[in-house]
Amino acid sequence: MANSLVIYFSRAGENYFGGQLKNIEKGNTEVIAEYIQEETSADLFKVEPANEYPADYMKCIDVAKKEQQDNARPPIKETLTDISEYDTIFIGFPNWWGTLPMPMWTQLEELDFAGKTVKPFVTHEGSGFGSSERDLKKLCEGAEIKKGLSIPGANVYGAKDMVSNWVSE
Repeated sequence: MANSLVIYFSRAGENYFGGQLKNIEKGNTEVIAEYIQEETSADLFKVEPANEYPADYMKCIDVAKKEQQDNARPPIKETLTDISEYDTIFIGFPNWWGTLPMPMWTQLEELDFAGKTVKPFVTHEGSGFGSSERDLKKLCEGAEIKKGLSIPGANVYGAKDMVSNWVSE
């Protein structure tokens, strides 16, 4: 797939995974982003908060909830400013409190999606996309948003074929 980019947010460390808290070396969304890259040779851009989230999962989700309630745009380590060379943009994230983590809002609001094809993907523990598809329509104004891919976090390591099929749709 020519001229593709994957913009994603992912969190390793203590996560809710398969119904329990456990430490994971690589965030679930990052696993899927890398599958997409393998299939498409897409460039990867990882959105990373300037201030790390707490390592403790329960504290992390409290911070994430407060950011959402405040409609915050937390600073990120690096901002992607130009996607003009890309035709297809894959946008991936875990579902945090029903939508994209707020650092993704920080990043996506900086970009011009006019004329782009956007393919969203989400990792979750049962909540699917929540309201994030509606939110992406606002964030990616002017883009054609394709059918998204929703994968439970506990299933990411067995999802390579599912990702391959979705990418080629």
